[in-house]
Amino acid sequence: MNKDEPLDDKATRIFKHDIKNQLSNITLALGQLRFEIPPDNAETQFYLDTILGSCKNIDSLLDNL
Repeated sequence: MNKDEPLDDKATRIFKHDIKNQLSNITLALGQLRFEIPPDNAETQFYLDTILGSCKNIDSLLDNL
């Protein structure tokens, strides 16, 4: 981090990094749930897909900041 960097840029980078770390944790947990939940449970799989899609959308939004 550069000392001359504006605070807003630094804060944005830290924010993005921290949110992406949490998204990674959620994504890993979803992968584990997929492994543990029987695949014939369509309703639960739908919710897992929805959560994963939302994580990907948030990640994409952060990439575009």
